[in-house]
Amino acid sequence: MRIRPARRADAAAVNELLDQLGYPQDGPAATAGRIESWADDAASAAYVAEAGDHLLGLIAVHICPFFERAGSWGRIVALVVSDRARGRGVGTRLVAAAESFAAAHGCVRMEVTSSDRRHEAHAFYRHRGYLDLAGTSSRFRRDLPDLSAQPAPGREP
Repeated sequence: MRIRPARRADAAAVNELLDQLGYPQDGPAATAGRIESWADDAASAAYVAEAGDHLLGLIAVHICPFFERAGSWGRIVALVVSDRARGRGVGTRLVAAAESFAAAHGCVRMEVTSSDRRHEAHAFYRHRGYLDLAGTSSRFRRDLPDLSAQPAPGREP
């Protein structure tokens, strides 16, 4: 098994992996564009695990600077291991790649969120030293309207 950066050519296989995670995709072209965007962003990385011609898993990590103090933290944005490859160390190797990327970018902490129904994922993270903060903080979310055609606040059109 080899861990390497995701490439545009991986889009169809990445779609299959994300679909297994419960996130059906719009098609390989859209996914290829997202893979390229992540590759072009110095604060982001997406890695795949491959064996032969098969992708076994995917992880995406993003670096976020703290505002309230110096330093940064890394966030695992996506992690999926193919249902046919689970339990073989693929996830562990992918998390190690994400943590290495984050540490190389000065991060002092890693974070990941996982749906309450993903009990096996929770055990996976706990086993790797991640603290379960459920009950100590809350997560809030709000979808925003698409304002991409409008200038950002405080900027002239």
